[in-house]
Amino acid sequence: MREKLETRNKQMDYWSDKVVLITGASSGIGRGLALELARRGAKLGLLARRADELNRIVSEIEASDGIAIPLPSDVTDVDAVSKAVAELREALGPIDVLIANAGIGGSKGADKLSAADVAKVINVNVIGVANSTTAVIPEMVARGQGQLVIISSLAAYRGLPKSAAYCASKAAVSAFAESLRVDLQSSGIDVTIIHPGFIKTPLTEGRHAQMPWLMELDDAVKKMVRAIAARKKSYAFPWQLATIVRACMVLPIPLYDRIMARNSYRE
Repeated sequence: MREKLETRNKQMDYWSDKVVLITGASSGIGRGLALELARRGAKLGLLARRADELNRIVSEIEASDGIAIPLPSDVTDVDAVSKAVAELREALGPIDVLIANAGIGGSKGADKLSAADVAKVINVNVIGVANSTTAVIPEMVARGQGQLVIISSLAAYRGLPKSAAYCASKAAVSAFAESLRVDLQSSGIDVTIIHPGFIKTPLTEGRHAQMPWLMELDDAVKKMVRAIAARKKSYAFPWQLATIVRACMVLPIPLYDRIMARNSYRE
């Protein structure tokens, strides 16, 4: 019990007064992280397109004596992201942690997929991460400290049925973040790549696919917060699904294809 209390106190201390920028903060994982980190004493910049939702979250945080500012912006707009980052720095100081969380899903089969569908997912999930990280890295390097947290997915490991654009985007995000980690390893900047499984958020609502080990949002957020505070280089969860996904990486292609065919989405 004493060890658990000491660990919890260390995690609370880790976030106290840290300036944290969260993208995709208006709903789902981003909103959950914002509320949890505010409770732990972080000062937040919340970036998303929906200003009304951001204002509601900020009001909720301020009602509990937390500190947060809304930064209504589109992560695919590099100039808007840079402007939001500058606004956050001016208001709250240098950014200690970026949580690049903004993302969208996609569940169309190859026969219904369009180039526009793919471009939309790639622009938000990949270019959005690039715009966010490149906006904060120079100052972090100059200060010799900081942490980049990239929210990827277990879908990054192999292609899944009716998820071509989404899987491709998350594979790209994971590789992008890993390269950043290698480049920045002697700079004082930590890079954490998080690969969640299925979580109850607006992104998973209405899906017809099987979602094994579907997690409650609060439980998932707490796991992420612990991993970030521990400065883990990579964190995949839940462990049961992560183990299965990793095992699938070594399956022969014909066997993998047969397994996926049996577990394809139902229309």
